[in-house]
Formats: sequence, structure tokens, C-alpha cells
Amino acid sequence: MRALVTGAAGFIGSSLVDALLDAGAEVVGVDAFTGNYAAARKRANLEGALNRRGFRLVEADLRHAELEPLVEGATHVVHLAALPGVRASWGEAFREYAEHNVVGTQRLLEAVRAAGGVERLVAASSSSIYGMPRRFPTPEDEPPRPLSPYGVTKVATESLLQSYRASFGIPAVALRYFTVYGPRQRPDMGIHRFFEAARGGTPVTVFGDGKQTRDFTFVDDAVRATIAAMTQPVPEPAYNVGGGHRVALGGLLDSIAEVSGRPLARRHVEPQAGDPRDTSADTALARRDLGYAPATALLDGLRRQWEWQRNLTAAPA
Repeated sequence: MRALVTGAAGFIGSSLVDALLDAGAEVVGVDAFTGNYAAARKRANLEGALNRRGFRLVEADLRHAELEPLVEGATHVVHLAALPGVRASWGEAFREYAEHNVVGTQRLLEAVRAAGGVERLVAASSSSIYGMPRRFPTPEDEPPRPLSPYGVTKVATESLLQSYRASFGIPAVALRYFTVYGPRQRPDMGIHRFFEAARGGTPVTVFGDGKQTRDFTFVDDAVRATIAAMTQPVPEPAYNVGGGHRVALGGLLDSIAEVSGRPLARRHVEPQAGDPRDTSADTALARRDLGYAPATALLDGLRRQWEWQRNLTAAPA
């Protein structure tokens, strides 16, 4: 396998790179090192991979770079590069989200089309496409009702994949990740922030009443699902990737206090625009076609993130 991984220095991307190298694949990683968080933290994610044979890092922005030479020779492409985050995608920021998440995806698909020879293209989507679904757990045929501009870009991403799959035979599939956590988690994500509050003894800001729920997916489970989507037949255009842990935010904070051994004071504020009330993944299709089954209990996953995070130095400015 010769894999091209975009967003390779990110949370899921760097974990996938390590797993592919462990499996004997050759990997070209692409990352633009956007400023959504410190580039030094992203480079630290790839510290191990950069010292291994079979890995090459290319710093490139999918919006502008010449992509055909990167795709040439690749047997598999995993497209994880995107601007993440629901709350930051409103207002003038949406232009940048649209460029990175939609235009970047379309340019990559054109490069795959021109190069030929790619056996599978797997692209990251998100539970954000569902908004406030009517069914729990939520199956893939739930109509998309995104609540944020970020969610809109992920619906557009999936539409592009389907268009190129139907019109040009590009073997593309989307994975709808549900709240991934674990070592290397982005510093803007909830569990990272909660552990930082535990480390620093500061109050946690809770948007809403704390009774909202999320389906938490440990990063190793997400990586296993991604590799399965790269290698198994995929008759469906998209698959949910969830962890089987639909937990109320208040209960999650109790678990974080237990794992860290430090109390968490909570400060409640108004809910944020774009945040869904609840998420829960129906993973029956992924179980059927990918052999996917989440293997990490929530407390075990939280302990692994805490062991990684407690040793972090303060994030660079």
C-alpha cells in the first residue's frame, strides 16, 4: 500500500499515519499547518513518524498546491485535511471554511481523477451533518440537517464524493466520525479543555444544562474503521463511526474528575449556536461492511488521554 494522507499532522491523521506505517505501508503525509492551533503541537504529533522509513511529509495547502504529483503512484488516499470546529465557522470565517473544506476536497478529487490508479479514497465527514436528528441512534439514511456552517461544508464534501463516484467512478467513501477523543486531541476540543481545567484547577465552562449527550469515539477505534474503509468493499457512500458511548456531559465531567483525581468546578452559560443537543451513531452498516466494532471503554480511553495530556507542556502561543 502506498497511502496519501491529508491532514497528516492532525489528531486523527497522525494516529492513522503511525498505524499505516506499523502495517508496512508507505505513507506520504500532507499538511498545511493552518493556524487553528499551534504548529509546534502538530509537528510533535509526527515526531515518531518522521524518524521512520516509509514516511515523507509534504507541507502543502490543498487550495493552491499542485496535487497531481502527490497523488501519482498512490494506491490509497485518506482525506482528513479540513478546518474543524462548529463554533468558529460562523460569520466571515465561513469563507475560509468553504475554501479549505469544499474547494480543497474538489481539487483533490480532480487530482485523483487525473492520476488514475487510486483503489480507494476515504474522506472525513462528521456527525455534524445530522444536526438534530429525529432517530437515536442515528442511521446513515437520516436526512442531513446541519446546524452550523461547518456542518454545511461536510454535507458539501459528501456531495462532491458522491458526484465524482457516480460520474467518474472514483472509489470514494465518507466516514462520519462522532466526537473522537484520545491522545493528541486538538486543544479546542471539549475533553482536552476539561482535562486542562483539571490540570490547572480552573472551572469548566458548560454550555447549557450539562444534560446534552454525545457519542464518544476513541481515536484508535476511529483509525481501525478508517483502515477498514481503505481495504474492505464499501457498497455504501458513507458510514457512521461511533464509539457506543452516548454519555451526558455532566457524567463525562464526573468521569474526568475521577480519572484525573481532581475536582472540576462547573460554570454554566447559555448554549452555543450550532451545537446539537444529542448525538448517537447507529453503526450497523460499518459493522456489516467494515467489520467495525468499537473496542475501547470510555474510562479506559479517558485514562489514556489523561496520561498523554498530563505530561504536555503549556501550549505555545
